[in-house]
Amino acid sequence: MKDQNRPADWKHFDDFAAGIATNRLATTSALRGQTFKITLDTGRTIDLAFTSADTVAWSEGSEAGADWYEALEVAANVFFINMTFAALPTEDEAYVVNTSTRRVLSVRERVREEGEAPGEPLVAQTWSAGVLGDPGKAPTGIKPAPSRDLIGLTAHYTYSPNHVYEHIYLSSERYGWQNLVGIQRGHGDVDLATTWKFADNQYVFGFREFIIPVASLFFYNWDVMRSTGKFLGVTGLGKVENKPAGAHIEKKSRTVYDEGKAPV
Repeated sequence: MKDQNRPADWKHFDDFAAGIATNRLATTSALRGQTFKITLDTGRTIDLAFTSADTVAWSEGSEAGADWYEALEVAANVFFINMTFAALPTEDEAYVVNTSTRRVLSVRERVREEGEAPGEPLVAQTWSAGVLGDPGKAPTGIKPAPSRDLIGLTAHYTYSPNHVYEHIYLSSERYGWQNLVGIQRGHGDVDLATTWKFADNQYVFGFREFIIPVASLFFYNWDVMRSTGKFLGVTGLGKVENKPAGAHIEKKSRTVYDEGKAPV
């Protein structure tokens, strides 16, 4: 990636990612031996067979493969499933699946080619709700959908003793961040962001940075104040990597907007 827009002291993705999974939840092998059929609102149908604790056989239309995955139980009956693709090293996909309500949220990520989308972050995300199992049988619970619930919130995320970040949720499209403790201390920016509500007190948040090629995806569980997720980005040496992350959350303040002055 060209670095003409990166300040001289700006850290690469792999610089700040080291140690950022210290406070992450542990992975689980609970899905081993299970099979999932996922039907997304975008029209995609994906079959997953979890053949081991970290290998999933998948098929979608005429395509199929067996690739790495990890699963984390982020709430009761809710799994955050992170997959990479050996044949598509610039892509990954995450599924948030509630095996009880059968609600699904998919986020597919891709590192785009330079110049493919001028003025936009290099890493793109595609979000879609879906259903686990028979799509003709209605799931229960609320349907995952874009949410404005976080707008106005300021919260602190402690990923490790050396990684503390402040998030300020500005609108339905943008959030601000700054590093309070860590090698990025003093750095901050406003980037594109997406928030979906998955269930009561459960949100999925993703952002896409402008200055460096990196995007993130996190599941927020307000009941236990934990953030669980990962990054997809390009290292300083030009290698695409998928890295885990997780934090303890502290809500710090909330801005209340007057009628007619709320952000987009």
